[in-house]
Amino acid sequence: MTTESSAPSVHATAVGDTGDARATIGTVVFLHGLFGRGRNFTTIARALQPQFGSLLVDLPDHGRSAWTDDFSYEKFADLVADRLRDDVAADRPVDLVGHSMGGKVAMVLALRHPELVDRLVVVDISPVAGRDQGEFVHLLDSLAGLDLTRLAERSEADRLLADPIPDDRVRGFLLQNLRRGTDGFSWQANLDLLRRDLPEIGSFPDDLDGPFDHPVLWVSGERSPYVRPEHESSMRRLFPRTSKVTIKGAGHWVHSEQPQVFASVLRAFLTDGRTVPAS
Repeated sequence: MTTESSAPSVHATAVGDTGDARATIGTVVFLHGLFGRGRNFTTIARALQPQFGSLLVDLPDHGRSAWTDDFSYEKFADLVADRLRDDVAADRPVDLVGHSMGGKVAMVLALRHPELVDRLVVVDISPVAGRDQGEFVHLLDSLAGLDLTRLAERSEADRLLADPIPDDRVRGFLLQNLRRGTDGFSWQANLDLLRRDLPEIGSFPDDLDGPFDHPVLWVSGERSPYVRPEHESSMRRLFPRTSKVTIKGAGHWVHSEQPQVFASVLRAFLTDGRTVPAS
């Protein structure tokens, strides 16, 4: 079962049963990365059924969620926390999974609103300032440079972006943000804000209270540069009950490159020590 729900600032899609505590172990909330949408985790959410219901969140300035005036991890975390408090976390805490930028939002949310989170999964990102942002500057500039008023078909956008973004997988992922309406094509993501505030997106707040003393799973891709040995002290200072798993054959987009392995690792962590409801 998949149903749509919305709020003024944060849109989300429910997959499975997120309301009946007797029917599920709990609810898993997924937070996507830069340029993504909640639906990027649909395959993983379905793999967790029927033991878990899921909520696939569109972060602010992405997907169907409202645009903001400026970016901060604290603001994004608080907006998502408000949505959860009024919805799936109203009666019991949720399990929170965040990838990349969404992983930083998830960490900040767990630290600022620990009463809403039972278990935390951080996917291929660390609680530190990021590496060089040149790749993302290039991608944002390439999208922003596309003259949408001249597009007659979506395929034209793909053709025009093939030179600056030659990787078919990356280009297809980015073009998920292109929407056609009655007035022509537009971007769902707030490209101007994301480009302007990219340095902030690459950072991590340095004044957060902690620690978050609940179970945390830190997942990285074997071929990804975003989780490094020198990051471990920062991770364990804020999240002392962290266990780390590296998924072989995966880069930064762990959940899409190795979905079966990722779902298996996630299920093992989320079910460990918990009672599975009778079917």
